[in-house]
Amino acid sequence: MGSSGFSWKLNDHPKLPKGKVIAMVVLDGWGEANPNQYNCIHVAETPVMDSLKNGAPEKWRLVKAHGKAVGLPTDDDMGNSEVGHNALGAGRIYAQGAKLVDLALESGKIYDDEGIKYIKESFETGTLHLIGLLSDGGVHSRLDQLQLLLKGASERGAKRIRVHALTDGRDVLDGTSVGFMETLENDLAKLREKGIDAQIASGGGRMYVTMDRYENDWDVVKRGWDAQVLGEAPHKFTNAVEAVKKLREEPKANDQYLPPFVIVDENGKSVGPILDGDAVVTLNFRADRMVMLAKALEYEDFDKFDRVRFPKIRYAGMLQYDGELKLPSHYLVSPPEIERTSGEYLVHNGVSTFACSETVKFGHVTFFWNGNRSGYFDPSKEEYVEIPSDSGITFNVKPKMKALEIAEKARDAILSGKFHQVRVNLPNSDMVGHTGDIEATVVACKAADDAVKMILDAIEQVGGIYVVTADHGNAEDMVKRNKKGEPLLDKNGNIQILTSHTLEPVPIAIGGPGLAPGVKFRQDLPGAGLANVAATVMNLHGYEAPSDYEPTLIEVVDN
Repeated sequence: MGSSGFSWKLNDHPKLPKGKVIAMVVLDGWGEANPNQYNCIHVAETPVMDSLKNGAPEKWRLVKAHGKAVGLPTDDDMGNSEVGHNALGAGRIYAQGAKLVDLALESGKIYDDEGIKYIKESFETGTLHLIGLLSDGGVHSRLDQLQLLLKGASERGAKRIRVHALTDGRDVLDGTSVGFMETLENDLAKLREKGIDAQIASGGGRMYVTMDRYENDWDVVKRGWDAQVLGEAPHKFTNAVEAVKKLREEPKANDQYLPPFVIVDENGKSVGPILDGDAVVTLNFRADRMVMLAKALEYEDFDKFDRVRFPKIRYAGMLQYDGELKLPSHYLVSPPEIERTSGEYLVHNGVSTFACSETVKFGHVTFFWNGNRSGYFDPSKEEYVEIPSDSGITFNVKPKMKALEIAEKARDAILSGKFHQVRVNLPNSDMVGHTGDIEATVVACKAADDAVKMILDAIEQVGGIYVVTADHGNAEDMVKRNKKGEPLLDKNGNIQILTSHTLEPVPIAIGGPGLAPGVKFRQDLPGAGLANVAATVMNLHGYEAPSDYEPTLIEVVDN
Protein backbone atom coordinates (compact mmCIF):
# COMPACT_ATOMS: atom_id res chain seq x y z
CA MET A 1 0.00 0.00 0.00
CA GLY A 2 1.37 3.39 -0.95
CA SER A 3 0.56 6.55 0.95
CA SER A 4 -2.26 7.06 -1.55
CA GLY A 5 -4.02 4.02 -0.09
CA PHE A 6 -3.78 2.24 -3.43
CA SER A 7 -3.73 -1.54 -3.32
CA TRP A 8 -3.35 -4.13 -6.07
CA LYS A 9 -5.60 -6.50 -4.14
CA LEU A 10 -8.78 -7.30 -6.07
CA ASN A 11 -12.02 -8.17 -4.33
CA ASP A 12 -13.26 -11.72 -4.77
CA HIS A 13 -16.18 -12.17 -7.13
CA PRO A 14 -19.21 -13.09 -5.01
CA LYS A 15 -20.34 -15.91 -7.30
CA LEU A 16 -17.37 -17.06 -9.40
CA PRO A 17 -14.58 -19.37 -8.23
CA LYS A 18 -10.86 -18.69 -8.47
CA GLY A 19 -8.20 -20.93 -9.92
CA LYS A 20 -9.71 -21.95 -13.26
CA VAL A 21 -7.41 -22.10 -16.28
CA ILE A 22 -8.51 -19.49 -18.80
CA ALA A 23 -7.52 -19.51 -22.47
CA MET A 24 -7.67 -15.95 -23.81
CA VAL A 25 -7.58 -16.24 -27.60
CA VAL A 26 -7.38 -13.18 -29.85
CA LEU A 27 -7.96 -13.75 -33.56
CA ASP A 28 -6.27 -10.86 -35.33
CA GLY A 29 -8.32 -9.17 -38.05
CA TRP A 30 -11.45 -11.35 -37.53
CA GLY A 31 -14.60 -9.26 -37.77
CA GLU A 32 -18.25 -10.09 -38.31
CA ALA A 33 -19.86 -9.09 -41.61
CA ASN A 34 -22.54 -10.27 -44.02
CA PRO A 35 -21.78 -13.62 -45.60
CA ASN A 36 -20.71 -13.26 -49.23
CA GLN A 37 -17.89 -14.37 -51.51
CA TYR A 38 -15.60 -11.56 -50.28
CA ASN A 39 -16.02 -12.57 -46.64
CA CYS A 40 -13.08 -14.96 -46.28
CA ILE A 41 -14.16 -16.03 -42.80
CA HIS A 42 -17.54 -17.07 -44.22
CA VAL A 43 -15.99 -18.79 -47.26
CA ALA A 44 -13.37 -20.62 -45.20
CA GLU A 45 -14.08 -23.85 -43.35
CA THR A 46 -14.20 -22.61 -39.77
CA PRO A 47 -16.23 -25.24 -37.88
CA VAL A 48 -14.97 -24.21 -34.44
CA MET A 49 -15.74 -20.52 -34.74
CA ASP A 50 -19.06 -21.44 -36.41
CA SER A 51 -19.97 -23.70 -33.49
CA LEU A 52 -19.25 -20.90 -31.00
CA LYS A 53 -21.47 -18.53 -32.96
CA ASN A 54 -24.26 -21.05 -33.46
CA GLY A 55 -24.04 -22.56 -29.97
CA ALA A 56 -25.56 -21.02 -26.86
CA PRO A 57 -26.74 -17.52 -27.85
CA GLU A 58 -26.06 -16.18 -24.36
CA LYS A 59 -22.35 -17.15 -24.69
CA TRP A 60 -21.61 -15.33 -27.99
CA ARG A 61 -22.01 -11.68 -28.92
CA LEU A 62 -20.41 -8.85 -30.88
CA VAL A 63 -18.35 -5.97 -29.47
CA LYS A 64 -17.12 -2.75 -31.07
CA ALA A 65 -13.45 -2.68 -32.09
CA HIS A 66 -13.12 0.64 -33.92
CA GLY A 67 -13.53 4.37 -33.48
CA LYS A 68 -14.44 5.83 -30.13
CA ALA A 69 -14.74 2.38 -28.53
CA VAL A 70 -10.94 2.07 -28.76
CA GLY A 71 -10.07 5.74 -28.18
CA LEU A 72 -9.84 6.87 -31.82
CA PRO A 73 -11.25 10.25 -32.86
CA THR A 74 -14.36 9.20 -34.80
CA ASP A 75 -16.40 6.13 -35.64
CA ASP A 76 -15.09 6.41 -39.20
CA ASP A 77 -11.68 5.32 -37.87
CA MET A 78 -11.03 1.64 -38.33
CA GLY A 79 -9.54 -0.22 -35.41
CA ASN A 80 -6.00 -1.54 -35.35
CA SER A 81 -4.04 -4.09 -33.39
CA GLU A 82 -2.27 -1.63 -31.10
CA VAL A 83 -5.33 0.24 -29.83
CA GLY A 84 -7.31 -3.01 -29.83
CA HIS A 85 -4.88 -4.80 -27.54
CA ASN A 86 -4.50 -1.69 -25.38
CA ALA A 87 -8.27 -1.73 -24.81
CA LEU A 88 -8.45 -5.49 -24.27
CA GLY A 89 -5.73 -5.35 -21.64
CA ALA A 90 -6.45 -2.01 -19.99
CA GLY A 91 -10.20 -2.35 -19.50
CA ARG A 92 -10.62 1.37 -20.07
CA ILE A 93 -10.69 3.61 -23.14
CA TYR A 94 -7.70 5.92 -23.61
CA ALA A 95 -7.31 8.68 -26.19
CA GLN A 96 -5.07 7.05 -28.77
CA GLY A 97 -2.55 7.90 -31.44
CA ALA A 98 -4.39 10.07 -33.87
CA LYS A 99 -6.69 11.46 -31.21
CA LEU A 100 -3.82 12.46 -28.95
CA VAL A 101 -2.19 14.26 -31.87
CA ASP A 102 -5.50 15.90 -32.85
CA LEU A 103 -5.99 17.23 -29.32
CA ALA A 104 -2.42 18.55 -29.17
CA LEU A 105 -2.74 20.27 -32.57
CA GLU A 106 -6.23 21.68 -31.90
CA SER A 107 -5.28 23.18 -28.56
CA GLY A 108 -1.88 24.34 -29.80
CA LYS A 109 -0.38 22.46 -26.85
CA ILE A 110 1.96 20.71 -29.27
CA TYR A 111 3.79 24.02 -29.85
CA ASP A 112 4.46 24.57 -26.13
CA ASP A 113 5.81 21.08 -25.53
CA GLU A 114 9.40 19.96 -25.29
CA GLY A 115 9.44 18.19 -28.68
CA ILE A 116 8.74 21.24 -30.85
CA LYS A 117 10.99 23.41 -28.70
CA TYR A 118 13.78 20.93 -29.33
CA ILE A 119 13.45 20.82 -33.14
CA LYS A 120 12.87 24.62 -33.33
CA GLU A 121 16.52 25.12 -32.48
CA SER A 122 17.26 24.03 -36.07
CA PHE A 123 14.79 26.39 -37.78
CA GLU A 124 17.12 29.38 -38.01
CA THR A 125 19.96 27.77 -39.93
CA GLY A 126 18.79 24.26 -40.86
CA THR A 127 16.02 22.50 -42.74
CA LEU A 128 12.93 20.92 -41.19
CA HIS A 129 12.36 17.47 -42.73
CA LEU A 130 8.96 15.77 -42.37
CA ILE A 131 8.93 12.05 -43.15
CA GLY A 132 5.77 9.96 -43.16
CA LEU A 133 2.87 8.25 -44.84
CA LEU A 134 0.93 10.59 -47.13
CA SER A 135 -2.77 9.67 -46.99
CA ASP A 136 -5.97 10.22 -45.02
CA GLY A 137 -6.18 6.52 -44.07
CA GLY A 138 -5.95 7.38 -40.39
CA VAL A 139 -4.17 4.15 -39.44
CA HIS A 140 -0.57 5.37 -39.47
CA SER A 141 -0.92 9.06 -40.25
CA ARG A 142 -3.34 11.66 -41.61
CA LEU A 143 -2.81 14.29 -44.27
CA ASP A 144 -4.63 17.00 -42.28
CA GLN A 145 -2.16 16.61 -39.40
CA LEU A 146 0.74 17.16 -41.80
CA GLN A 147 -1.06 20.23 -43.15
CA LEU A 148 -1.54 21.69 -39.66
CA LEU A 149 2.08 20.96 -38.75
CA LEU A 150 3.33 22.64 -41.95
CA LYS A 151 1.26 25.71 -41.09
CA GLY A 152 2.30 25.74 -37.43
CA ALA A 153 6.01 25.20 -38.09
CA SER A 154 6.16 27.83 -40.82
CA GLU A 155 4.42 30.35 -38.54
CA ARG A 156 6.98 29.56 -35.86
CA GLY A 157 10.11 30.21 -37.83
CA ALA A 158 10.76 27.24 -40.09
CA LYS A 159 12.27 28.84 -43.22
CA ARG A 160 13.20 25.73 -45.16
CA ILE A 161 10.97 22.65 -45.17
CA ARG A 162 11.35 19.34 -47.00
CA VAL A 163 8.68 16.63 -47.07
CA HIS A 164 9.61 12.98 -47.67
CA ALA A 165 6.28 11.46 -48.66
CA LEU A 166 5.52 7.74 -48.61
CA THR A 167 2.61 6.60 -50.77
CA ASP A 168 -0.09 4.40 -49.21
CA GLY A 169 -2.53 2.23 -51.19
CA ARG A 170 -3.00 -0.12 -48.22
CA ASP A 171 -5.19 1.85 -45.80
CA VAL A 172 -6.71 3.79 -48.72
CA LEU A 173 -7.50 2.96 -52.35
CA ASP A 174 -4.61 2.17 -54.66
CA GLY A 175 -4.03 5.13 -56.99
CA THR A 176 -5.07 7.83 -54.51
CA SER A 177 -1.38 8.74 -54.05
CA VAL A 178 -1.55 11.10 -57.03
CA GLY A 179 -4.30 13.22 -55.47
CA PHE A 180 -2.58 13.33 -52.07
CA MET A 181 0.69 14.39 -53.72
CA GLU A 182 -1.17 17.14 -55.65
CA THR A 183 -2.77 18.43 -52.44
CA LEU A 184 0.61 18.53 -50.70
CA GLU A 185 2.25 20.21 -53.68
CA ASN A 186 -0.44 22.93 -53.66
CA ASP A 187 0.04 23.55 -49.93
CA LEU A 188 3.80 23.85 -50.35
CA ALA A 189 3.33 26.23 -53.30
CA LYS A 190 1.31 28.52 -50.99
CA LEU A 191 4.12 28.45 -48.43
CA ARG A 192 6.61 29.33 -51.18
CA GLU A 193 4.48 32.36 -52.05
CA LYS A 194 5.02 33.47 -48.45
CA GLY A 195 8.78 33.21 -48.91
CA ILE A 196 9.26 29.84 -47.25
CA ASP A 197 11.44 27.39 -49.16
CA ALA A 198 9.11 24.40 -48.92
CA GLN A 199 9.15 21.41 -51.26
CA ILE A 200 8.80 17.66 -51.58
CA ALA A 201 12.24 16.04 -51.48
CA SER A 202 11.67 12.30 -51.90
CA GLY A 203 9.10 9.53 -52.01
CA GLY A 204 8.37 5.86 -52.45
CA GLY A 205 5.76 3.21 -51.61
CA ARG A 206 5.24 2.37 -47.94
CA MET A 207 5.85 -1.37 -48.22
CA TYR A 208 9.04 -0.97 -50.27
CA VAL A 209 10.46 2.21 -48.74
CA THR A 210 10.94 2.96 -45.01
CA MET A 211 7.85 1.41 -43.43
CA ASP A 212 9.00 -2.12 -42.61
CA ARG A 213 8.23 -3.44 -39.14
CA TYR A 214 9.53 -5.97 -36.63
CA GLU A 215 12.96 -5.95 -38.33
CA ASN A 216 11.51 -8.06 -41.10
CA ASP A 217 13.60 -6.46 -43.89
CA TRP A 218 16.11 -3.69 -43.19
CA ASP A 219 16.55 -3.14 -46.95
CA VAL A 220 13.18 -1.40 -46.92
CA VAL A 221 14.50 1.12 -44.39
CA LYS A 222 17.80 1.47 -46.25
CA ARG A 223 16.02 2.37 -49.50
CA GLY A 224 14.27 5.15 -47.58
CA TRP A 225 17.48 6.26 -45.86
CA ASP A 226 19.32 6.53 -49.17
CA ALA A 227 16.58 8.73 -50.65
CA GLN A 228 15.72 10.82 -47.59
CA VAL A 229 19.11 11.27 -45.93
CA LEU A 230 21.63 10.79 -48.74
CA GLY A 231 19.42 12.18 -51.52
CA GLU A 232 20.11 9.13 -53.68
CA ALA A 233 17.57 6.94 -55.48
CA PRO A 234 17.32 5.04 -58.76
CA HIS A 235 14.60 7.41 -59.98
CA LYS A 236 15.06 11.19 -60.21
CA PHE A 237 12.33 13.68 -61.04
CA THR A 238 11.90 17.43 -60.86
CA ASN A 239 8.29 17.11 -59.70
CA ALA A 240 6.73 14.70 -57.20
CA VAL A 241 3.28 14.46 -58.82
CA GLU A 242 4.99 13.62 -62.10
CA ALA A 243 7.13 11.05 -60.27
CA VAL A 244 4.16 9.16 -58.86
CA LYS A 245 2.24 9.23 -62.14
CA LYS A 246 5.26 7.98 -64.08
CA LEU A 247 6.22 5.22 -61.63
CA ARG A 248 2.61 4.02 -61.52
CA GLU A 249 2.76 3.36 -65.28
CA GLU A 250 5.19 0.47 -64.77
CA PRO A 251 3.62 -3.00 -65.12
CA LYS A 252 2.30 -4.31 -61.78
CA ALA A 253 3.06 -0.97 -60.10
CA ASN A 254 0.93 0.04 -57.12
CA ASP A 255 1.07 2.71 -54.44
CA GLN A 256 2.26 0.34 -51.70
CA TYR A 257 5.35 -0.72 -53.65
CA LEU A 258 6.46 2.34 -55.65
CA PRO A 259 10.27 2.44 -55.91
CA PRO A 260 12.15 5.22 -54.09
CA PHE A 261 12.61 8.51 -55.93
CA VAL A 262 14.27 11.83 -55.20
CA ILE A 263 13.38 15.29 -56.44
CA VAL A 264 16.25 17.12 -58.10
CA ASP A 265 16.84 20.70 -59.23
CA GLU A 266 17.66 21.76 -62.79
CA ASN A 267 21.29 20.71 -62.24
CA GLY A 268 20.21 17.19 -61.26
CA LYS A 269 21.09 17.80 -57.61
CA SER A 270 18.84 16.40 -54.89
CA VAL A 271 16.76 19.20 -53.31
CA GLY A 272 16.48 17.77 -49.82
CA PRO A 273 19.13 15.48 -48.33
CA ILE A 274 19.26 15.50 -44.52
CA LEU A 275 22.37 17.32 -43.29
CA ASP A 276 24.11 18.21 -40.03
CA GLY A 277 22.09 20.79 -38.12
CA ASP A 278 18.73 19.84 -39.68
CA ALA A 279 15.57 18.85 -37.79
CA VAL A 280 13.63 15.69 -38.64
CA VAL A 281 10.10 14.73 -37.63
CA THR A 282 8.57 11.34 -38.43
CA LEU A 283 4.88 12.12 -38.91
CA ASN A 284 3.25 8.75 -38.30
CA PHE A 285 1.39 8.41 -35.01
CA ARG A 286 1.30 4.62 -35.21
CA ALA A 287 4.52 3.12 -33.97
CA ASP A 288 5.05 -0.24 -35.58
CA ARG A 289 6.28 0.94 -38.97
CA MET A 290 8.36 3.85 -37.66
CA VAL A 291 10.51 2.12 -35.04
CA MET A 292 13.14 0.88 -37.49
CA LEU A 293 13.65 4.30 -39.09
CA ALA A 294 13.71 5.86 -35.62
CA LYS A 295 16.59 3.57 -34.66
CA ALA A 296 18.52 4.53 -37.80
CA LEU A 297 17.96 8.27 -37.16
CA GLU A 298 18.71 8.15 -33.44
CA TYR A 299 21.26 5.46 -32.62
CA GLU A 300 24.95 6.37 -32.82
CA ASP A 301 25.74 2.66 -32.61
CA PHE A 302 23.92 0.99 -35.51
CA ASP A 303 24.83 -2.02 -37.66
CA LYS A 304 21.67 -2.93 -39.59
CA PHE A 305 22.91 -1.34 -42.83
CA ASP A 306 25.62 1.08 -43.89
CA ARG A 307 24.21 4.55 -43.32
CA VAL A 308 27.19 6.10 -45.20
CA ARG A 309 26.51 9.36 -43.36
CA PHE A 310 25.02 9.75 -39.87
CA PRO A 311 24.01 13.43 -39.77
CA LYS A 312 23.94 15.30 -36.47
CA ILE A 313 20.26 16.21 -36.41
CA ARG A 314 17.50 17.07 -33.97
CA TYR A 315 15.03 14.22 -34.39
CA ALA A 316 11.55 13.87 -32.88
CA GLY A 317 8.74 11.41 -33.53
CA MET A 318 5.14 12.53 -33.69
CA LEU A 319 4.80 10.25 -30.64
CA GLN A 320 7.22 8.08 -28.74
CA TYR A 321 7.16 4.81 -30.66
CA ASP A 322 8.61 2.47 -28.03
CA GLY A 323 8.17 3.27 -24.36
CA GLU A 324 10.61 0.61 -23.22
CA LEU A 325 13.43 1.66 -25.56
CA LYS A 326 12.50 5.33 -24.96
CA LEU A 327 12.54 5.68 -28.73
CA PRO A 328 12.68 8.30 -30.00
CA SER A 329 13.96 10.24 -26.99
CA HIS A 330 12.19 13.37 -28.26
CA TYR A 331 8.56 13.42 -29.47
CA LEU A 332 5.92 16.05 -30.22
CA VAL A 333 2.99 14.46 -28.34
CA SER A 334 3.14 12.49 -25.08
CA PRO A 335 1.68 8.93 -24.98
CA PRO A 336 -1.42 7.84 -23.11
CA GLU A 337 -0.42 6.88 -19.59
CA ILE A 338 -1.97 3.44 -19.31
CA GLU A 339 -1.64 2.22 -15.77
CA ARG A 340 -3.21 -0.56 -13.69
CA THR A 341 -3.83 -2.89 -16.61
CA SER A 342 -5.70 -6.14 -16.05
CA GLY A 343 -2.52 -8.14 -16.59
CA GLU A 344 -0.70 -6.32 -13.83
CA TYR A 345 -3.64 -6.68 -11.41
CA LEU A 346 -4.02 -10.38 -12.09
CA VAL A 347 -0.32 -11.14 -11.64
CA HIS A 348 -0.35 -9.21 -8.32
CA ASN A 349 -3.27 -11.40 -7.26
CA GLY A 350 -1.40 -14.60 -7.99
CA VAL A 351 -2.75 -15.34 -11.48
CA SER A 352 0.17 -16.92 -13.34
CA THR A 353 0.19 -15.97 -17.00
CA PHE A 354 1.51 -17.44 -20.24
CA ALA A 355 1.42 -15.30 -23.42
CA CYS A 356 2.44 -16.35 -26.91
CA SER A 357 2.30 -15.31 -30.54
CA GLU A 358 4.62 -15.17 -33.49
CA THR A 359 6.88 -12.18 -34.09
CA VAL A 360 4.39 -10.02 -36.00
CA LYS A 361 1.88 -10.02 -33.13
CA PHE A 362 4.00 -10.98 -30.12
CA GLY A 363 4.22 -7.33 -29.06
CA HIS A 364 0.45 -7.08 -29.15
CA VAL A 365 -0.23 -9.91 -26.75
CA THR A 366 2.48 -8.61 -24.36
CA PHE A 367 3.61 -4.95 -24.73
CA PHE A 368 0.31 -3.46 -25.97
CA TRP A 369 -1.81 -5.72 -23.76
CA ASN A 370 0.19 -4.50 -20.77
CA GLY A 371 -0.38 -0.79 -21.47
CA ASN A 372 2.61 -0.09 -23.74
CA ARG A 373 5.02 -1.65 -21.29
CA SER A 374 7.76 -4.16 -22.07
CA GLY A 375 8.88 -7.03 -19.91
CA TYR A 376 7.31 -8.96 -17.06
CA PHE A 377 5.42 -7.60 -14.04
CA ASP A 378 6.68 -10.60 -12.06
CA PRO A 379 9.00 -13.04 -13.83
CA SER A 380 8.17 -15.76 -11.31
CA LYS A 381 4.52 -15.75 -12.43
CA GLU A 382 4.80 -15.01 -16.16
CA GLU A 383 6.21 -16.59 -19.29
CA TYR A 384 6.10 -14.94 -22.72
CA VAL A 385 7.05 -16.96 -25.80
CA GLU A 386 7.75 -15.50 -29.24
CA ILE A 387 7.74 -17.82 -32.25
CA PRO A 388 9.75 -16.33 -35.15
CA SER A 389 7.54 -15.30 -38.08
CA ASP A 390 8.44 -16.24 -41.64
CA SER A 391 10.64 -13.50 -43.06
CA GLY A 392 11.56 -12.51 -46.57
CA ILE A 393 8.17 -13.58 -48.00
CA THR A 394 4.74 -12.00 -48.10
CA PHE A 395 2.34 -13.81 -45.79
CA ASN A 396 0.05 -15.06 -48.57
CA VAL A 397 2.88 -17.39 -49.65
CA LYS A 398 2.54 -19.36 -46.37
CA PRO A 399 -0.89 -18.33 -45.12
CA LYS A 400 -0.93 -20.88 -42.29
CA MET A 401 1.87 -18.81 -40.76
CA LYS A 402 2.74 -20.12 -37.26
CA ALA A 403 -0.83 -20.79 -36.11
CA LEU A 404 -0.14 -24.45 -35.38
CA GLU A 405 3.03 -23.71 -33.41
CA ILE A 406 1.26 -21.04 -31.35
CA ALA A 407 -1.60 -23.45 -30.62
CA GLU A 408 0.85 -26.19 -29.58
CA LYS A 409 2.62 -23.84 -27.18
CA ALA A 410 -0.75 -22.77 -25.75
CA ARG A 411 -1.93 -26.37 -25.43
CA ASP A 412 1.28 -27.35 -23.62
CA ALA A 413 0.98 -24.34 -21.28
CA ILE A 414 -2.66 -25.25 -20.49
CA LEU A 415 -1.84 -28.91 -19.84
CA SER A 416 1.27 -28.06 -17.77
CA GLY A 417 -0.89 -26.91 -14.86
CA LYS A 418 1.52 -23.99 -14.27
CA PHE A 419 -0.69 -21.20 -15.58
CA HIS A 420 -4.08 -19.70 -14.78
CA GLN A 421 -4.19 -17.59 -17.94
CA VAL A 422 -2.91 -18.65 -21.34
CA ARG A 423 -3.14 -15.77 -23.79
CA VAL A 424 -2.43 -15.97 -27.52
CA ASN A 425 -2.80 -13.96 -30.68
CA LEU A 426 -3.42 -15.81 -33.97
CA PRO A 427 -2.32 -13.35 -36.68
CA ASN A 428 -3.43 -15.17 -39.84
CA SER A 429 -6.65 -13.42 -40.83
CA ASP A 430 -5.03 -10.01 -40.41
CA MET A 431 -1.58 -10.49 -41.91
CA VAL A 432 -2.78 -12.51 -44.89
CA GLY A 433 -5.85 -10.26 -45.27
CA HIS A 434 -3.47 -7.32 -45.72
CA THR A 435 -1.99 -8.94 -48.82
CA GLY A 436 -5.37 -8.74 -50.58
CA ASP A 437 -5.02 -12.37 -51.70
CA ILE A 438 -8.53 -13.76 -51.19
CA GLU A 439 -7.68 -17.44 -51.72
CA ALA A 440 -4.75 -17.26 -49.32
CA THR A 441 -6.87 -15.42 -46.76
CA VAL A 442 -9.42 -18.25 -46.86
CA VAL A 443 -6.60 -20.69 -46.10
CA ALA A 444 -5.44 -18.36 -43.31
CA CYS A 445 -8.88 -18.29 -41.66
CA LYS A 446 -9.08 -22.08 -41.66
CA ALA A 447 -5.60 -22.29 -40.11
CA ALA A 448 -6.67 -19.95 -37.32
CA ASP A 449 -9.82 -22.00 -36.72
CA ASP A 450 -7.74 -25.19 -36.52
CA ALA A 451 -5.53 -23.49 -33.92
CA VAL A 452 -8.56 -22.47 -31.85
CA LYS A 453 -9.70 -26.11 -31.89
CA MET A 454 -6.41 -27.31 -30.44
CA ILE A 455 -6.57 -24.73 -27.65
CA LEU A 456 -10.23 -25.42 -26.79
CA ASP A 457 -9.56 -29.16 -26.74
CA ALA A 458 -6.86 -28.58 -24.12
CA ILE A 459 -9.24 -26.39 -22.07
CA GLU A 460 -11.77 -29.23 -22.24
CA GLN A 461 -9.16 -31.64 -20.83
CA VAL A 462 -8.28 -29.48 -17.81
CA GLY A 463 -11.82 -28.32 -17.02
CA GLY A 464 -10.97 -24.73 -17.92
CA ILE A 465 -12.69 -21.72 -19.48
CA TYR A 466 -12.16 -20.10 -22.87
CA VAL A 467 -12.63 -16.54 -24.05
CA VAL A 468 -12.30 -16.20 -27.83
CA THR A 469 -12.40 -12.75 -29.38
CA ALA A 470 -10.64 -10.50 -31.93
CA ASP A 471 -8.97 -7.09 -32.00
CA HIS A 472 -10.52 -5.58 -35.16
CA GLY A 473 -11.90 -6.63 -38.53
CA ASN A 474 -10.09 -7.41 -41.78
CA ALA A 475 -10.63 -10.81 -43.43
CA GLU A 476 -14.44 -10.61 -43.23
CA ASP A 477 -14.57 -8.06 -46.05
CA MET A 478 -11.97 -8.05 -48.81
CA VAL A 479 -13.62 -5.71 -51.30
CA LYS A 480 -14.01 -1.93 -51.51
CA ARG A 481 -17.63 -0.85 -51.43
CA ASN A 482 -19.69 2.19 -52.42
CA LYS A 483 -22.04 3.98 -50.02
CA LYS A 484 -24.76 1.40 -50.77
CA GLY A 485 -22.39 -1.41 -49.85
CA GLU A 486 -21.98 -2.70 -53.40
CA PRO A 487 -18.50 -3.84 -54.53
CA LEU A 488 -16.53 -1.16 -56.37
CA LEU A 489 -15.04 -2.03 -59.75
CA ASP A 490 -11.95 -0.58 -61.40
CA LYS A 491 -11.94 0.71 -64.98
CA ASN A 492 -11.40 -2.82 -66.32
CA GLY A 493 -14.45 -4.12 -64.46
CA ASN A 494 -12.46 -6.01 -61.82
CA ILE A 495 -13.37 -5.74 -58.16
CA GLN A 496 -11.25 -3.39 -56.09
CA ILE A 497 -9.60 -5.42 -53.34
CA LEU A 498 -9.76 -4.09 -49.76
CA THR A 499 -6.46 -4.72 -47.97
CA SER A 500 -7.17 -2.65 -44.88
CA HIS A 501 -8.86 -3.23 -41.56
CA THR A 502 -12.62 -2.58 -41.35
CA LEU A 503 -15.18 -0.88 -39.13
CA GLU A 504 -16.94 -4.16 -38.33
CA PRO A 505 -17.60 -5.44 -34.81
CA VAL A 506 -15.81 -8.55 -33.60
CA PRO A 507 -17.16 -11.68 -31.90
CA ILE A 508 -16.54 -12.71 -28.33
CA ALA A 509 -17.41 -16.19 -27.12
CA ILE A 510 -17.13 -17.74 -23.64
CA GLY A 511 -17.44 -21.34 -22.57
CA GLY A 512 -15.64 -24.44 -21.42
CA PRO A 513 -16.32 -27.01 -18.71
CA GLY A 514 -15.00 -24.67 -16.01
CA LEU A 515 -17.53 -21.93 -16.76
CA ALA A 516 -19.84 -21.68 -13.77
CA PRO A 517 -23.50 -22.51 -14.48
CA GLY A 518 -25.59 -19.38 -14.87
CA VAL A 519 -22.82 -17.28 -16.48
CA LYS A 520 -24.12 -15.48 -19.54
CA PHE A 521 -23.69 -12.25 -21.46
CA ARG A 522 -25.70 -9.35 -20.11
CA GLN A 523 -28.37 -7.83 -22.32
CA ASP A 524 -27.96 -4.24 -21.11
CA LEU A 525 -24.65 -3.37 -22.84
CA PRO A 526 -25.49 -3.30 -26.56
CA GLY A 527 -22.74 -0.75 -27.29
CA ALA A 528 -19.94 -2.58 -25.46
CA GLY A 529 -16.47 -2.68 -26.96
CA LEU A 530 -13.10 -4.33 -26.51
CA ALA A 531 -12.47 -2.42 -23.28
CA ASN A 532 -15.30 -4.40 -21.63
CA VAL A 533 -13.39 -7.64 -22.09
CA ALA A 534 -10.85 -7.02 -19.30
CA ALA A 535 -13.43 -6.91 -16.49
CA THR A 536 -15.09 -9.98 -18.00
CA VAL A 537 -11.84 -11.96 -17.87
CA MET A 538 -11.11 -10.77 -14.32
CA ASN A 539 -14.54 -12.06 -13.26
CA LEU A 540 -13.85 -15.42 -14.87
CA HIS A 541 -10.63 -15.60 -12.82
CA GLY A 542 -12.81 -15.11 -9.73
CA TYR A 543 -12.26 -11.38 -9.11
CA GLU A 544 -14.24 -8.18 -9.28
CA ALA A 545 -12.73 -5.64 -11.65
CA PRO A 546 -11.57 -2.23 -10.36
CA SER A 547 -14.44 0.25 -10.18
CA ASP A 548 -13.15 2.49 -12.99
CA TYR A 549 -12.96 -0.35 -15.54
CA GLU A 550 -15.55 -0.57 -18.30
CA PRO A 551 -18.33 -2.87 -17.06
CA THR A 552 -18.10 -6.63 -17.42
CA LEU A 553 -20.01 -8.32 -20.24
CA ILE A 554 -21.23 -11.17 -18.05
CA GLU A 555 -23.70 -11.77 -15.28
CA VAL A 556 -24.29 -14.84 -13.12
CA VAL A 557 -27.91 -15.92 -13.02
CA ASP A 558 -28.90 -18.20 -10.16
CA ASN A 559 -30.28 -21.42 -11.56
